[in-house]
Amino acid sequence: MTDHLFNLHGDVLGAMRRGPKHFAKLAFVLAEADEPADTELSHFRDRLVGAGPGDELTALWHRTLTGWDLAEHADWSASPARTDERRADTYTRLGFGADLRKALDHAVPVFKEPGPTVISTTPTSWYSRDTAAARSFYWDTYEQLLRRKGWPDAAVAGLDEASHAVVERLADPTRTDAYGARGLVVGYVQSGKTANFTGVTAKAIDAGYRLVIVLGGTLNLLRGQTQRRLDMELIGRENILRGADPADTDALIGVDYQDDEDWPDKFVSHDGRPSTRGSFDIERLTTRDDDYKSLATGIRALEFDKQNRTQPLYAPDNLHRAAARVMVVKKNKSVLAKLITDLKKIGPMILSEIPALIIDDESDQASVNTTDPKKWEEGKVARTAINGQISQLLGLLPRAQYVGYTATPFANVFVDPGDGEDIFPRDFLISLPRPTGYMGVQDFHDLDRTDDSTTGPAEESHIRGIRDDARGDRLQEALDAFLLTGALKLYRAANGVPEGPFRHHTMLVHESVRMAEHAALALRISTLWHKAAYTGQEGHDRLAALLASDFQRFAADELPTPTTYEELKPHVFRARQLINSGGTPVLVVNGDTERDYAQPDLDFDRTPHVWKILVGGTKLSRGFTVEGLTVTYYRRRTQQADTLMQMGRWFGFRPGYRDLVRLYIGREEPMGRTKTVDLYEAFEAICRDEETFRAQLTRYATLIDGKPQVTPAQIPPLVSQHLSWIKPSARNKMFNAELVEIRSPGEWVEPTAYPTVPADLRHNAEVWRPVLDVLDPTPVTMAHGHRDTFEALHGTLDHEALLKVLCDLRWSAPSQFSPHLESLLTAGEHGPGIDDWLVITPQQTSSRRVAATLLGSRPLSLAHRVRRRGDLFGAISEPKHRGTALRIARARDTEKGTGNEIVESLVRDRRGVLVLYPVVEDRAPRISAAGAIDPEHLVMAFSLVAPRSSTGPQRSLVRFRTVDSTRRDSAIIERGTGGA
Repeated sequence: MTDHLFNLHGDVLGAMRRGPKHFAKLAFVLAEADEPADTELSHFRDRLVGAGPGDELTALWHRTLTGWDLAEHADWSASPARTDERRADTYTRLGFGADLRKALDHAVPVFKEPGPTVISTTPTSWYSRDTAAARSFYWDTYEQLLRRKGWPDAAVAGLDEASHAVVERLADPTRTDAYGARGLVVGYVQSGKTANFTGVTAKAIDAGYRLVIVLGGTLNLLRGQTQRRLDMELIGRENILRGADPADTDALIGVDYQDDEDWPDKFVSHDGRPSTRGSFDIERLTTRDDDYKSLATGIRALEFDKQNRTQPLYAPDNLHRAAARVMVVKKNKSVLAKLITDLKKIGPMILSEIPALIIDDESDQASVNTTDPKKWEEGKVARTAINGQISQLLGLLPRAQYVGYTATPFANVFVDPGDGEDIFPRDFLISLPRPTGYMGVQDFHDLDRTDDSTTGPAEESHIRGIRDDARGDRLQEALDAFLLTGALKLYRAANGVPEGPFRHHTMLVHESVRMAEHAALALRISTLWHKAAYTGQEGHDRLAALLASDFQRFAADELPTPTTYEELKPHVFRARQLINSGGTPVLVVNGDTERDYAQPDLDFDRTPHVWKILVGGTKLSRGFTVEGLTVTYYRRRTQQADTLMQMGRWFGFRPGYRDLVRLYIGREEPMGRTKTVDLYEAFEAICRDEETFRAQLTRYATLIDGKPQVTPAQIPPLVSQHLSWIKPSARNKMFNAELVEIRSPGEWVEPTAYPTVPADLRHNAEVWRPVLDVLDPTPVTMAHGHRDTFEALHGTLDHEALLKVLCDLRWSAPSQFSPHLESLLTAGEHGPGIDDWLVITPQQTSSRRVAATLLGSRPLSLAHRVRRRGDLFGAISEPKHRGTALRIARARDTEKGTGNEIVESLVRDRRGVLVLYPVVEDRAPRISAAGAIDPEHLVMAFSLVAPRSSTGPQRSLVRFRTVDSTRRDSAIIERGTGGA
């Protein structure tokens, strides 16, 4: 039956490509019936209120409203994207009344998750939404494919915005003067970066880019994976077949996807060859199995047909009628050399007219010049091979835009910005938001917990140690978990959960980069597996116990989970069969040559089911997606943050089984002769580094007087380092730069780099001792909400007195706090400044509280914290203290207040708050009979928030200092001792 309302609304919304317009007026014009428009809106409201799941009209409005909510550049609204105000502007433009607004808000809530963060110096005027909509053949097809794959509307709209943000910062492909933009897109490990650059490619070729070169990893395995993805989701059947009849079996001989079970049904179709449908074709210069070898038809492969031969290719009349060329090329010296040689044969005249796009996947790997810049500038050494070849490509193609993609951007932002031939992202850096449904840092690390707690919910749910006191090595338990989770996937598939996410089921074991050790480990795993007695009572008892103690305990409420092991037992048998297929449960993934990786059993695209335990090293650590990864046994060490983060293959999308994911990871293992390393804590440290970096980018992306607060060249100092022995990247990828000042009005600042030397601890205690005298000896009850109640001592100190204290403190890493101290020293130069500080010392009230006097002070509650990352503590403060402090500094709840009379009486403009924590590192601190603690055993830790009013609204939040040229060879600059 015809859905009249759906068809009408589809026509009306289709006429609103440039933004919302008055709905009733358009409906009256477009409706075939004479029914008044207000009646149509009444029917629409009733339909929304009574709609069930899958209602097409509701879905149509969900797509449309979400797209308008997320549009970053909306000329029809001055309100920010992703806000209630933007939605209200939309309703006003549509002419909707209160009842319909309410119904739509209930059916389609405003999407408020953050969008991409952009640091840019590039104007964006050439690529408007109208321009994008006018030429969108390949983007429209890609968008429709994503919706058919089940992508939520918000995810599709978010990808639209993020890819648009990249393309609008490229050069206009029709501009007369050649310009090559350089940019970097930062995603999360295994978070869908390929989807973003597929979207960018679609939009870029629609806009006029006619040569796309994708640098797709360092292995055929990775290159082929990327080629297939682009062929399947963007290039499509008709372009692959190049006009051949898909029903003609003879014409299909040699088509590279004949053995692919997804061909042709899951490959995008353009409903005919694009050139016959008013668009243009895409010609592939590489295939799934064949990397770039040579231009197949010689130099003619890049000779474009011109409508007007008197005009260059980039003239609009020529550009939008020419076919696009796409190649996916391995980052390999010999492959790139062939491409460069062929391009040189074509000659500069033709190449200078071609708008080209170079996408560098995993751009911090192989692409960065790791040669000492000073040496190659002096002609003593050459650039590294791949970096030099990328530079040559950019030189041969003056209209080439370079966009690097990575999850670990540290090496890229440390590229020398003064090197005009290199790949430094001089024009833009875009940080993609964490995608919906993604399992990342927050799912495996409880970043906000204090050290008094044991494990947080994330660690408790997913993290298991490599060893424990009762059983020693837990590899057998990890194997049991792998079999058990496979059975649980089969159980869920049999109980209504879509089977798609369960096609592959894998376990990753990563201990070493040494191939000999991989072989020995694979043999050990195989032996354990075959001796595990999975068909006998002993094995079943073990699995039943693990199900009860672990997987039932942390099972997701919304997913089916058996209540008894007997319900699961038939699926255990089938899971074991799948894992044992081919005669072995283990695949070793390593090698010196490409053929070592050509394993049919590891081909997730061509193999119906990969249910295996993968043992490997570096080659499984970057770029390659391990499909169905559920259990990881990890103990590989490294001292570089980007390398360590790339090994986090357990990050990613786990629909239908995220509650089953388990990470067995090393804790407290030897490193060298004296040091120990806790791999889980190391990951936590670099996760903090990454989150801090992203948060800093977001803060400084706001324009001041229409200008960016930071440029890409000023990004490197924002790279933090929470763990002393893990550097952000290799030293040969870092250049020297220094951040002088971070202004954080209204922001929580929590230093953690306190000294370990007893004399320094005593010094700091003596510095703080006079501050303790200003505290009122009578505790008061403070609160920020009903649950955030605590007792505290408090007192006030003028700004100059506190500065004297802070400047005299000693630190294990002075550079961590000095930029914040600098902002306090200059607080009055460009704003109202700071009058005084409220000092709060929380007091414990539980029966387990520990108190002691310090250098003759009154008794103070001692907080127990431990150093989680070398000399650095984890979280110092407690959340309930933060809310109170932020309120007093007017950083939040300015109008509503806290409801606590004492807290409200302390609120002042120009007043900051410092929360002081006397910290002990031992559970049983040494306190004298007189109730005193030796200051050499005490850390005087603190957190602070400067008043939100302390800095003028138009003042930049960061300030940089040029590095002394006499220290240009320094890769990492350490600040000197002292506060400034």
